[in-house]
Amino acid sequence: MRLPAVLAALLLTLSPYAGAGHAKGRPILLGVLGSRARFDQLTGQQSRVGHVIAAWGQGPVSRILDSLGEVPMLGIDTGGSLTPRDIALGVGDGFLGDVNRAVAARSGLVFIRPLPEMNGHWNPYCAYNSDGSSRGPAFSTQVFRRAFARIYVLVHGGAPDVVDATLRRLGLPPSRAGDLSTNPTSRVQVVWNPQGYGSPDVSGNSAAAYYPGDAYVDVVADDIYDIHGRYAWAANEQLYAAHPNRPYAIAEWANWGLDDPGFVAPIAGFARTHPRLELLAYYNGHPGSPFDIAAQPRSRAAYRRLIDPLGA
Repeated sequence: MRLPAVLAALLLTLSPYAGAGHAKGRPILLGVLGSRARFDQLTGQQSRVGHVIAAWGQGPVSRILDSLGEVPMLGIDTGGSLTPRDIALGVGDGFLGDVNRAVAARSGLVFIRPLPEMNGHWNPYCAYNSDGSSRGPAFSTQVFRRAFARIYVLVHGGAPDVVDATLRRLGLPPSRAGDLSTNPTSRVQVVWNPQGYGSPDVSGNSAAAYYPGDAYVDVVADDIYDIHGRYAWAANEQLYAAHPNRPYAIAEWANWGLDDPGFVAPIAGFARTHPRLELLAYYNGHPGSPFDIAAQPRSRAAYRRLIDPLGA
């Protein structure tokens, strides 16, 4: 179902989760895309996760990670410079080696979020155009799955013979990333992050069509926005249920150009009732953007009451 704004507003006052603390022993990492200091001042949150979306090849990667604070989340967009087939064949390996080594140089956890919202036609790595037509074999969902698996293998790294053997089993050429460090999941978590509903919403563009398999995903995530009082809640629930063996995140969420405190309540309720959720990252954008919570006083108050207590 897609909750209308009136029902969501009722949830804000009637929800049994309102004002309660997070479940003992199950803290949630809270983060933001945008200025952490500004967002924390606005909401009272202590953001542990700093989020940014960088272009493929942008760097130095180590400097980007350092700028994101305690727990970086690095989204990676191709910017149209590479197709999924290019990535699968190793054209982008040099950058993936940089990511691998930058993660290894840190002592704490890093989230790497490659090619997010891959089933959205606005992204150049989506398999479909907005009218539902295919973008061709270099963008197919099958090729995307292989590209994502390659990203996962190289970001996690390991001994050259082990990495190349894994790529060979995937039917992919050997690594061209240079020497790689071994990054266990305790150090890096690779996030697979579709939209719950594909856009265009055709069968071949479903989230499942892009899934490379549990062996190549550490965290499953969704992005969910309140657009004109409507949001894809059922799709978020379905995505969570479809991957019972993986931690879950909401890597982007926000009101889109409106002040709707009713959207905050179901987010908080979801966090409290879905034990695999480990991360909530608000998309605040830049000051004055449609997502900026500074211009949403009622939502900001709801955030302080319902989201802040969830923090790890």
